[in-house]
Amino acid sequence: MDGLGLAAQAELLDRGEVSAKELVTASLERIDALAGLGAFRVVRERAAAEAEEADRRRAGGERLPLLGVPVAVKDDTDVAGETTPFAIRADHRPKTEDAELVRRLRAAGAIIVGKTTTCEVGLWPFSESPGFGAARNPWNPDYSPGGSSGGSAAAVAAGMVPAAVGSDGAGSVRIPAAWTHLVGIKPQRGRVSGFPHREQFHGITVHGPLARSVEDAALLLDVLTGSRPEDVHRLDPPAAPFAAAARRDPGRLRVAVSFKTAFGVSGRLDPQIRAAVERIARRLADLGHAVFPADPDYGLIGLGLVPRGTAGAADWLDGLTGARPEARTAAEARLGRVVGRRMLPLARRLDPSFRRRAGRIFRYADVVLTPTTAQLPLKVGAFDGAGYRRTQSGVAAACPYAWPWNVLGWPGVNVPAGLSDTGLPIGAQLLGPDSGEALLIALAGQLERAEGWTALRPPDSAQRVA
Repeated sequence: MDGLGLAAQAELLDRGEVSAKELVTASLERIDALAGLGAFRVVRERAAAEAEEADRRRAGGERLPLLGVPVAVKDDTDVAGETTPFAIRADHRPKTEDAELVRRLRAAGAIIVGKTTTCEVGLWPFSESPGFGAARNPWNPDYSPGGSSGGSAAAVAAGMVPAAVGSDGAGSVRIPAAWTHLVGIKPQRGRVSGFPHREQFHGITVHGPLARSVEDAALLLDVLTGSRPEDVHRLDPPAAPFAAAARRDPGRLRVAVSFKTAFGVSGRLDPQIRAAVERIARRLADLGHAVFPADPDYGLIGLGLVPRGTAGAADWLDGLTGARPEARTAAEARLGRVVGRRMLPLARRLDPSFRRRAGRIFRYADVVLTPTTAQLPLKVGAFDGAGYRRTQSGVAAACPYAWPWNVLGWPGVNVPAGLSDTGLPIGAQLLGPDSGEALLIALAGQLERAEGWTALRPPDSAQRVA
């Protein structure tokens, strides 16, 4: 069953050609067989029983979008009966209630088979921690699947689940999607509730789907979409399902191609990544779109990221009992307590000007195309033992393209852009304006039909780690 996507599994269940028990059993068996990839922090023992209950519900005539389909969630998300360590060693207790996105998954009938590996409080573009191990890339286990949703990406890329949920505070859905040949959607801020957190990391973090295909990612986003009264950022429901957007023609669009980063440093871009993004740009031109070079005006947008990121790390650690973080995580939190929290009011006051400056590009472009990362996947352990400064400067150089859209709050979609000469995945980003998910999904769907990237899978031999 590892070759079947989210929509395909749901369709087989609807036709009665497979049972939820068979799908979930196959998922659990593959998770066990590929345990060396470290994709899961915990596998849920109750998943098998929940699958049997899903089959009983189906036999009784109940129909839901994902009734009986296995999925995974990142380990920053509360699941009743499980702890939520977010890779921090501490005195954790099992949660008594599901997070809102888990409630929505269950309401759609999905079976949550486990919680996936991440890094400490999601700070880095790798999914490794001293307390909870490392996630490895199914394309080559010597390399990272990215972060901080790397466990979710590895689980999907290796066929353990057809789709998974990640979270994106500075690219943490799009970066692992790029490094594992997946579609990763960072939705508009407020599209998916982060409850019980009213505003995760002060507005930069949002939850989004990881899947092999645009349709599967859009279907999962439809299930996750929705706000609660407690949420700081709330949106009206979309006019049409995102899954429908994945199948429609986007029309002729204006696509701005940009290699500029927010700090103007683009010289460190890997030439293979530049070539891959330029190839995607040519493909878009062949599809009839107007493609031209142009850069968003980011200004001093880093002033909107640093206070939120550092204060968010401090908030998370301060909420734990007996927290024992890495030194670099503790340094981030100290910076948040001393500087980040004081600068939050300034960051919020600057938000409208950041959106005005960056948004000018949408006067003459509909979509912005950029690299998702500047470097190919990092080696597992590349930053083991590194202090805060070396880690921060190293990951900033590797992944400078994704985070400005977290400050802006606007949507972005990673699409597969090919493989390096050593067989490592490369990603490209489609970036849109406020609430532009449907437009990006439609364009990504058209690109997928032209590229056929879902047929390309990691070599099975590379996935089996002792």
